[in-house]
Amino acid sequence: MRLQKSAFAAFAAAARATSLTDVCTVSNVKSALPSNSTILGINVLPSLSTANTVYNYSGGSGMMGATSTASSETYNFCNVTITYTHPGKGDTVVVNYAFPEPSDYKKRFYVAGGGGYSLSTDATGGLEYGAVGGATSAGYDALDGVSYDEVVLYGNGSINWDATYMFGYQALGEMTKLGKYVTKGFYGQSSSSKLYTYFEGCSDGGREGMSQIQRYGDEYDGAITGAPAFRYGQQQVNHVFSSAVEKTLDYYPPPCALDKIINATIAACDPLDGRTDGVISRSDLCMLHFNLSSIIGEKYHCAAVSSTSLGFGFNKRAGEGSSTSYQPTQSGTVSAQDVAVAQVIYDGLHNSKGERAYLSWQIGAELSDAETEWNNNTKKWELDIPSTGGEFVTKFVELVNLDNLSNLNGVTYDTLVEWMNTAMVRYMDSLQTTLPDLTPFQQSGGKLLHYHGESDPSVPTASSIHFWQSVRSIMYPSLSDKQSLHKLEDWYQLYLIPGAAHCGTNPLQPGPFPEDNMQTMINWVENGVKPSRLNSTVTAGKYEGETQMLCQWPSRPLWKNNSTFDCVYDRASYESWSYEFPAFKLPVY
Repeated sequence: MRLQKSAFAAFAAAARATSLTDVCTVSNVKSALPSNSTILGINVLPSLSTANTVYNYSGGSGMMGATSTASSETYNFCNVTITYTHPGKGDTVVVNYAFPEPSDYKKRFYVAGGGGYSLSTDATGGLEYGAVGGATSAGYDALDGVSYDEVVLYGNGSINWDATYMFGYQALGEMTKLGKYVTKGFYGQSSSSKLYTYFEGCSDGGREGMSQIQRYGDEYDGAITGAPAFRYGQQQVNHVFSSAVEKTLDYYPPPCALDKIINATIAACDPLDGRTDGVISRSDLCMLHFNLSSIIGEKYHCAAVSSTSLGFGFNKRAGEGSSTSYQPTQSGTVSAQDVAVAQVIYDGLHNSKGERAYLSWQIGAELSDAETEWNNNTKKWELDIPSTGGEFVTKFVELVNLDNLSNLNGVTYDTLVEWMNTAMVRYMDSLQTTLPDLTPFQQSGGKLLHYHGESDPSVPTASSIHFWQSVRSIMYPSLSDKQSLHKLEDWYQLYLIPGAAHCGTNPLQPGPFPEDNMQTMINWVENGVKPSRLNSTVTAGKYEGETQMLCQWPSRPLWKNNSTFDCVYDRASYESWSYEFPAFKLPVY
């Protein structure tokens, strides 16, 4: 122990004595590069390395969609680019790293998640944590804003598998292994010294995080994964499900009617958790005890607006890749047909035999994918297929280079199941990201903080619970429920965020949202302070500024009064989150 403390003190003293200009040189970068074959599958091209100093940089988090908690601070860092190739391929991959100045460096490496079909292009997200950060071109110019869906096909029927594996997991894994090696040489650390490595991301960034701990588990000490868009085969086709419901029922509800259903549901289910605060903290109780048909006959009115459609991974009010359209004034009463559409969507996809194929959004979540389009010529509401799902079907399933489905003629629920099955099998080892055996990550001491908004309108909240259950059953098959839960919470914790939307707060439900996950993770990994609840803050509404320590799954919140809630376990509620998928012959983790 004395030797370790002495070595660390010597390193810290050396770091303070070294300036940014001393280390931020091409020669220092080149001296830190691994020789060929040091990292299997990577040959660095030293002559293409660059290094330049950046002073007084002020920026946000490297995680897409996130805002830095220290955005008012400025940083000095060394901006480095390193280029490598895969032996025998003749390709080039450019990685960009941001090295903090030596006095700020805290022996940490930080990987930020992207969003949609894009990897993060910002390498600076780790600066506020004293960490080196990275971003990668993935071999298809991702650093220049090229998204994976733009390059998934070479041409109709021909999949770009190199780009698929790089986007799926390989690019970030290689960036991390290379970056960690170079970081130690850059700062003069010994190769055996500890370098704490963290991942943080939400939506596809959450999926990316899951891909890393599944494929490169022993490289990471901590991962924070929000609303992961894993299970691509089901998740992306599911974005077409709402439109298929409307097509099947031959009814296209006015968006205002669906909004009324959501708002009336929130009002009715809000008190079920013990406090009336505009937030459904227990959507499970809502599913068990509230009947949507009670809304039939309620009046609605919406003024004419220009609306924003859903973009991948975000709700309709903050969508990436979204579009706007005109909606006229809407007035009327909620009909049985309106409720029927909502009910079938919330029930989830089943095939023609009545077998479940996938889970759905929690009751009270926005029905963004079901939003219809106003045709000013026919004066009718018509089908509006979300490109989030339509593009996946055309490009990834049908292998045709089109950005959306033109119609759903002849498409049945069985068709959706077939699309899901095709995609699941085709991308099982690349995009599906559902390997439930996380033993290498767990055995190397890794910690996983997994969270999901309970009213997520994009990635169903139960999707995260299903993966958690899969990990629990695969890794601890012979233990009792109590024993397996005790084992799991030592390194993998899941939290549902009451009322929250996709990777952020929900304007319809002014609930809490966690804002300091990285500090919680650092304290867990580096100081051994295991969380039992998750610190979150209410950012709007009557209780704005209130701190809520959220319950760790599978316990659920139940308010005792307006200021205190307990974390309780309710078997019926727990089972309402559990699903099996008999529509598929293969297991769906």
